[in-house]
Amino acid sequence: MNSSYCNDICFIQDHTLDQYLFPALYGILIIISIPANSVAIFISYCEVKKKNELGVYLFSLSLADLLYTLTLPLWIYYAQNGDDWILPPNLCNLSAFLKYLNYYTSSGFLTCISLDRYIAIVYPMRFHYLRTRRVAFFISVFVWAFEIISNYMILIEKETFTEQNITNHSNHTLCHDKYPLEKWQAQLNFYRVGVGYVIPLAIMVFCYQKIYQAVKHNQATQDSDKRRINHLLLSIVSTFFLCFTPYHVVLLLRSISEPCNCPFARRMFIPYRITTALTSINCIADPFLYCFVSETGRSDIWNMFMCVFSASQTEIQKTQNVPESSCSEDKNVKVPETETFL
Repeated sequence: MNSSYCNDICFIQDHTLDQYLFPALYGILIIISIPANSVAIFISYCEVKKKNELGVYLFSLSLADLLYTLTLPLWIYYAQNGDDWILPPNLCNLSAFLKYLNYYTSSGFLTCISLDRYIAIVYPMRFHYLRTRRVAFFISVFVWAFEIISNYMILIEKETFTEQNITNHSNHTLCHDKYPLEKWQAQLNFYRVGVGYVIPLAIMVFCYQKIYQAVKHNQATQDSDKRRINHLLLSIVSTFFLCFTPYHVVLLLRSISEPCNCPFARRMFIPYRITTALTSINCIADPFLYCFVSETGRSDIWNMFMCVFSASQTEIQKTQNVPESSCSEDKNVKVPETETFL
């Protein structure tokens, strides 16, 4: 037997928390995240067309959030069954893979956005070659490839495990989250905590602290704009910290003490499940923090709705034989330009 595997699976007495927490939370996330990230993808596409390299990162960020959101109905079904996976095992692998892919591509693209804004604001006259769509595209491809390779083990390892209920002698099947952790899972988690959380958080804090200093000492920026930018910087770092820190602290504790340790696994079950739920909120925070708060983002949303409205008016005019108006006329309306999404 490979020493990286544990022979026993702990019996978790009560899965009631999951049956109420995840369906309620994930249901809300689905309602908000799908339209929000769909609109964010449209906004980022508009920015890419305007040759704004930031749009490339935002497009990938929104796509990662949207892909994860599409797996939430499966996790709702799993939780409602008392953490009993009765769907095909391959769907468990895919759902777990997309969950971690979202966590760490989001972390990667948020880091890219932080560095891009740092260069744009702190060094506006230098490093222009790093702030092009071409460079942003290659960096985005690298982030996707890096995270796919980092998490590919989820696709090839067995991710469904049978838990025996010693009370009523029944079995049910766990998906991905095995209690206790196996040693290979713990080793992978150390890598995730360091590369996927600690390093990105350190880079974000450094970049936004430098941006704050640059904006603070910029005499050309109005005080109201300085306050708005500072509040947004604080919101971005705070949201990342609150969504990801509790989860990764619990994940680190589990990885240190839990492998093949059933009593510890039982103690950490509820904290782990609550922090897992908290992490999911990130998929609706991203579009609001990075797209909808900016002038260009709001302008793109306005133009999108105006275009849809014009299209519906055109159909009405056709039925009434009235000369039709063109959506392209709306595109000629002047839109406030801005260098950043801050």
